[in-house]
Amino acid sequence: MESAAEIVPLLEILPAAEPSEAAPVVLAAPTTESAPSVAPLEKIAEATAATVEEPAAESKAETNGKALLPVETKKLPEPQPEQNGKEWKEDKDFNNVAEAEGQQKKLPYPKSVFFIISNEFCERFNYYGMRTVLVLYLSRQLGYAEDTATVVFHVFTMFVYFLCVFGAIVSDSWLGKFKTILYLSMVYICGSVLLTLGAIGPLNLPVETFTMLGLALIALGSGGIKPCVSAFGGDQFKVPEQVKQITSFFSLFYFSINAGSLISTTVTPILREDVSCFDDINCYPLAFGVPAILMIISVVIFVLGRSLYKMKPPAGNMVVLVSSTIWTAITTKCKEKKTNPREHWLDYADKKYERQLIDDVKVLMRVLFLYLPLPVFWALFDQQGSRWTFQATRMDGDMGSWDIKPDQLQVLNPLLILVFIPLYDVAFYPALSLIGIRRPLQKLTAGGILAGIAFIISGIVELNLEKTYPDLPYSQHIQLRVFNTENCPLTFSSNLLGAESFEVPQFGVYTNKDLYVANSWNLEYQISSSDPNCQLSNVGSQLLTQKKAWSLFVNPLNATQNTYWQEDFVDKPSESHPLVRTVANVPPQSTIVWKNADKGDIAYEQYANETLLTRVYSAKYDVLIDGVPVGSVDVHAGGVYTLLVKQNAQGGYDHVLIEVTEPNSMNILWLIPQYVIMTLGEVMFSVTGLEFSYAQAPPSMKSVLQACWLLTVAFGNVIVVIIAEAALFDSQASEFFLFAGLMFADMLVFMVMAYYYQPNDPNKKEEVQPLTGDAKTEIPPLEEGVENKGKDINE
Repeated sequence: MESAAEIVPLLEILPAAEPSEAAPVVLAAPTTESAPSVAPLEKIAEATAATVEEPAAESKAETNGKALLPVETKKLPEPQPEQNGKEWKEDKDFNNVAEAEGQQKKLPYPKSVFFIISNEFCERFNYYGMRTVLVLYLSRQLGYAEDTATVVFHVFTMFVYFLCVFGAIVSDSWLGKFKTILYLSMVYICGSVLLTLGAIGPLNLPVETFTMLGLALIALGSGGIKPCVSAFGGDQFKVPEQVKQITSFFSLFYFSINAGSLISTTVTPILREDVSCFDDINCYPLAFGVPAILMIISVVIFVLGRSLYKMKPPAGNMVVLVSSTIWTAITTKCKEKKTNPREHWLDYADKKYERQLIDDVKVLMRVLFLYLPLPVFWALFDQQGSRWTFQATRMDGDMGSWDIKPDQLQVLNPLLILVFIPLYDVAFYPALSLIGIRRPLQKLTAGGILAGIAFIISGIVELNLEKTYPDLPYSQHIQLRVFNTENCPLTFSSNLLGAESFEVPQFGVYTNKDLYVANSWNLEYQISSSDPNCQLSNVGSQLLTQKKAWSLFVNPLNATQNTYWQEDFVDKPSESHPLVRTVANVPPQSTIVWKNADKGDIAYEQYANETLLTRVYSAKYDVLIDGVPVGSVDVHAGGVYTLLVKQNAQGGYDHVLIEVTEPNSMNILWLIPQYVIMTLGEVMFSVTGLEFSYAQAPPSMKSVLQACWLLTVAFGNVIVVIIAEAALFDSQASEFFLFAGLMFADMLVFMVMAYYYQPNDPNKKEEVQPLTGDAKTEIPPLEEGVENKGKDINE
């Protein structure tokens, strides 16, 4: 799925802000492809108690021309020497303060948030539904190789996460949250519509162009609004008076994400596979179209709530401010390194930026140094939607009365997350503490190791799967099959080394999978029979080219010159549906029908002189020729079949089903262990990583931290693109083991980095040097009628 918490209510949303200012966008933590893992909301409420801050913004308050860090404020009751004989404690719990203030005036729950929650449900349904079937669409409909489809999938995911930072900056610096969500949602809709139109075959549109343009617009829209929606919901509340209500909002918001992703991940594969449209066994227009309709509905719902929204103007973006600080420090150091040496390279920014900001950036950089190894985890995690889905297509999803679709297995991740998160505090973490794993960085390391173990398991599964794969023609070799629909054996003679002379059994097939052909070979052959009842003799020639499978059909009533050749397909079908053909020794205009034995519907219909492979569902079929029953056949996912039919002496038909390629035999449920281990690792890695990061970073830097967390997901997808493009191995199992090895090596490096990491004490208060001389703090003027609730900067 994607990554870890789709919505973690961060401190930037919760603090009270002046009515004229907007709380900065929260860069929501990465999501699971279907459902997010999220830190318990009560922990976030506790974290909020520690600091109530002004919006992290690029404040224009200046001292001597220096940009200042946004002023930290706390609104607390006036300290009293004693209350009921007890000393009043300044660090009294934040929730108690909020409750005390709420007694003065209880604010109603904002109705506007229900429009936001409904909007989020529809948008997540669209995103996860489209993403679930994407790699199969790229490989089946666009004909991309698995490596190419994997690259496109991860490039798309990479841009979604890179553009999250773009959306946050646009929202905080220019458009504000409402306009950013609205405008980028329109872009999102355009992308979804283009993707749907491109999938409709009869329109004859340039499918590849529409698909790529659609994905680009979806990445811009989805990535751009991702950090804005939860923050916009937080803006609807007044904090601290509504701190309990905002916690319940985030619970509902998180539920809407889970509901949208779970339903779409389950339903969209059904729309894709169980519905036929436009003469195709799969219905990708419906699989893309239904989520697109939900996206349109989400925008309509969002606009309907406009009159109820509290819209705050953009107040600047901390990511921009931090980036500017770092850039100033680097450029100034290049100029003054020799003439004005400093203890730390960030100190070179002190001519333009305030000391507190520089010190906070120093702490931030120490935390971000630990982020360097993190992308490798996301490289493994996000392959659930690509490599693991392709792996599932080569497995048997038949559960008897129902089938598990290959892409449908992705629903395991969100389901397991919902099970695991409550269990971690009561079961998993106590168990880990027994073996000495108690600290956050230790837990994060354990999560990464679990991801590596998951890929070892997937590699072992792949090794067993490879035993079921068909033998394919390789360089300077061909495969030869001769199908005989006659009641007598045939003798085949040729000028091809290894196939000089052989016998083809009556009503059967001869197969040779390893014949040498340098580049191409002009085959000259003769077919004859010693049976006086056959009266068959045929001489012909055929140009055979290397690395291909060639089939010769001997069918006197249904062919020119008694025989015909066809370049054949012998690999497992990428769509996992069985491929079938019928070769019948009957008059060429006879009609052959395959009818589903259980449902009674016609799977396909053809004339007897047509022998192309046709996709059908895994099922039992009744075969009829001109309405006369031939018999029943069973075909299964992943198999390639040829049905031979001939008339018998009684006026009926004899048939034999030849298995050219064995169907999938390994049950798809063997993939469950790797999903379980990966999800265990995800919750431990992501939730622990976020909690540790928030605890270590200065309060003003948390939005920057979120941006960088999202970027680790983006860079993780870059790693997959590089390795997939390199095509280092012929075996997919080897690639899985490579990723596992990278993960273990990465965690070894992380352990060393964590060992030398010096934790930051978030409770330690920095000494603030009093402002002297002409260094006057310019507080931006408040709107008329607004009370100044902040503290003087020198307090």
